[in-house]
Formats: sequence, structure tokens, C-alpha cells
Amino acid sequence: MFDTKSRYAKAELQQVKDSRGRDVNFVVPPPPPNQPLLGIHVLRQGERIDMLAAHYLNDAAGFWRIAERNDVMLPDALAMASEIEIPVK
Repeated sequence: MFDTKSRYAKAELQQVKDSRGRDVNFVVPPPPPNQPLLGIHVLRQGERIDMLAAHYLNDAAGFWRIAERNDVMLPDALAMASEIEIPVK
């Protein structure tokens, strides 16, 4: 269901019934990973989080790790930041 590199790859799929009696599947989000700090990146105009993930983590799909390290739910929230914490690979 999820890419093997996704934080949800090993998450357990659960099911509940909604108010109409339909089965609804959901995934319980795993706890945030313990990610040591590699360093601080000074964000320049035009840089995107997926580009930073590709550069520092060798995985553009790892953008979520940078978002987690910076305590934001959506990577777009980092667009206005001047400095971004980068986790170790």
C-alpha cells in the first residue's frame, strides 16, 4: 500500500465502522523518528524541500523527514523559513 521508504510502510492497517455501518480503513501514524541533526540549511529563493531531501538524504521522497525534524505537518510550511534543520541520513 505504501512505498517501502514511506514512514507508513510498516504501519498497521486498522478498520472501524462508520455511523452508516461501512468499514473504514485507516493507518495509525507511527511516532516521529529519532533523527540526529546533520546541520542547518539556509534556505535560498526557489529551493524546495524535495530538492533538499535529494541533496542531503539522497532521496527526494524523504522530504517528510525534513518536515518532521522541523516539527511541521506540511512541507509547504517550511517555504517561509529562513533556516531549516537537516537530519542525518
